[in-house]
Amino acid sequence: MGQGLWRVARNQQLQQEYGEHWDAGPGLDGDPQDLGMEMGANPGQAPPSPVVGDLPPHPHPRRHPQHCQGADIYQLLRARRGKEQQGFIDLEMLPPELSITILSYLNATDLCLASCVWQDLGHDEYLWQGLCKSTWGHCSIYNRRLPYGFSYRRLYMMLDEGSLTFNANHQEGISYFMSKGILVDHPKELAKFIFCTRTLNWKMLRVYLDERRDVLDELVTLHNFSNQFLPNALRDFFRHIHAPEERGEYLETLITKFSHRFCACNPVLVRDVGLSPDAVYVLCYSLILLSIDLTSPHVKNKMSKREFIRNTRHAAQNISEDFVGHLYDNIYLIGHVAA
Repeated sequence: MGQGLWRVARNQQLQQEYGEHWDAGPGLDGDPQDLGMEMGANPGQAPPSPVVGDLPPHPHPRRHPQHCQGADIYQLLRARRGKEQQGFIDLEMLPPELSITILSYLNATDLCLASCVWQDLGHDEYLWQGLCKSTWGHCSIYNRRLPYGFSYRRLYMMLDEGSLTFNANHQEGISYFMSKGILVDHPKELAKFIFCTRTLNWKMLRVYLDERRDVLDELVTLHNFSNQFLPNALRDFFRHIHAPEERGEYLETLITKFSHRFCACNPVLVRDVGLSPDAVYVLCYSLILLSIDLTSPHVKNKMSKREFIRNTRHAAQNISEDFVGHLYDNIYLIGHVAA
C-alpha cells in the first residue's frame, strides 16, 4: 500500500513538472519522425523504444499525445532522467498518517539525517508530536501546559536518550526522565509510561518492576482481560511483563496478580465455569509446565491430553474436563504462553 501511494504521488509530481513540455513541445505535431528526432534518434530511423532503466518496453504501440488524457508515464520517466534536477520525493505529498508511519521506523540519528533532506518536515512540530506519541504513548509532560517555544523535536531526542539510558541502567534512565520533567514520580504515571512504550529493554524492565512493586501493581490493573481465553490472556500479560527465566518468588507474584486481575475482568466466567483466583493460579502453572513440555526439544515423551486433564483436575477439581481439554488444545496449536 505504501509503495502504491508513493508511486501515485510521484506520478502526479512528474505530470506537473513535464505535462506542459509534452503537450506543447516541439516534435509532437503528429510527425513520428519529429518525435524520433527529439528523443535522440537519427533521421530515417524508427523512434526508440520507450525503455527506462530496467523497465520493459511499452506493450502497446505509442499513441499520439493529443489522443491521451495525460502524459505517458514512460515518456515522463525518460524526461526525468534527462533533467539535471535530482532529489527525493517530498513526504509532504503523502498523507500525514503515511509520513508518520514511514518515519516511525527511524531512530533519532536517522531522523536528524532525514530532516536535512525534508527540511520542511524537519521543522514540522505536528510530525514530531506524532512520532513522540507513536513510540512513547504516555508521558506526564503530555498533560501539562507546554511553555512557549516548546519543541517536540527536542522532546523526541530526550525521550530517545532516556530510553537508551534506561536500557543500560534502569535507575539512571528513570532519573533522567524525571530530571527533564518528562515523568512524575508516581506509580500510576510510571506504569502508564511502561505500558505504552515499546523501546525499553525487557530485561532491565523486569529488574525495575521487581524493585518497584507499587508500579507493578498499577501496571497489572492496566490490562483488560475481558472475554479472553485464559492462555491468550496469559500471553498478553507476559508480552508486557516478561516472565523470569527461573521459578521463584517473582514469578509467583506475577501469577498471583494475574489470577486476581483475570477473575476481576471476567465475573461471568467465574460464575459459570467456577473459576477462582486460586484455580486460575493452578491453571497458569499447569499451562506453563505444559508449554515447556510440548515445546522443549529435550522432552522426548510429550504429555498427552488425557494426562494433562488428569493432572490438572487433580489440583483444580471444580474445573470441567472440557475446559481443561480446550486449554491443552490451545497450547498444542498456538505454542508457549510465555515465549
